[in-house]
Amino acid sequence: MTYILGAEVKEAFKNKTPVVALESTIITHGMPYPDNLAMAQMVETDIRNEGATPATIAVLNGQLHVGLSSAQLESLASFATPLKLSRADLALAMTCGHTGGTTVAGTMIVAALAGIHVFATGGIGGVHRGAELSFDVSADLQELAQTPVTVVSAGAKAILDIPKTFELLETLGVPVIVFGGDEIPAFWSRSSGLKAPTRLDNPELIAKAHNIRATLGISGGQLIANPIPKEDEISKEILTPLIDKAIRQAEHKHIIAKEVTPFLLKAILELTRGKSLTANKALVRNNAKLAAKIATHIEIFNTQPQIHS
Repeated sequence: MTYILGAEVKEAFKNKTPVVALESTIITHGMPYPDNLAMAQMVETDIRNEGATPATIAVLNGQLHVGLSSAQLESLASFATPLKLSRADLALAMTCGHTGGTTVAGTMIVAALAGIHVFATGGIGGVHRGAELSFDVSADLQELAQTPVTVVSAGAKAILDIPKTFELLETLGVPVIVFGGDEIPAFWSRSSGLKAPTRLDNPELIAKAHNIRATLGISGGQLIANPIPKEDEISKEILTPLIDKAIRQAEHKHIIAKEVTPFLLKAILELTRGKSLTANKALVRNNAKLAAKIATHIEIFNTQPQIHS
């Protein structure tokens, strides 16, 4: 069997009720234990409270899981050496019996395979600063262009080159829809200074756009940029110099490739004296609630493959 369905997800498929996919690198690489576990539990509860079923996706000892039990969630959150699994890594991790958290790209692949149409995350990866020299561009962007999942995030992670990230998304033909704002959000901040390409404030309309794309046979997904609640944001004026300092630290230590994002997130956590972690939790929960609302309006949510595991 390619993947194992959690009991709660299997029941939701059986009853043809909406399911929201959740990534797991935010658990394995985004927050320290036990904050990561508490956050993951809260996010799953938020989705249930909105009438949908959470499906956290991860690889545990080489087995791909769509939906984790409480024990599995805790085991993943406390695992000492998890891998970070994107498109290039999933099959190898399963082959070698590894444990790891799925990135945005990795989660999208598995969600689409399982028949889940909506996915909630914190922020997407994108074009790293200095990418014109390093060519460091996240696989998340290409995945959004080819895998038909609606992804709800607080925009691209603020450590990235946000203008180039959204320019590339436009080139790739990925629709970017801002929920409840006229500017593209910047993860911990509500504003990036970039005008929203499209604004939709109704989850039902966002779901309708997903349904129509499927009907038209258009490849790729939608990116929903959902600003962090105002009371939880850290303004870009405060964050910009801290991000610049963290990037200089990474360059000085020759941090490259997959290690860049975890290093920068940890550095900013220290520089903000924990405020970035509080903001991160708030925006993830905010995204999960919106994703659940969208999922309840997906007309094709009852087309999941009949997988028994």
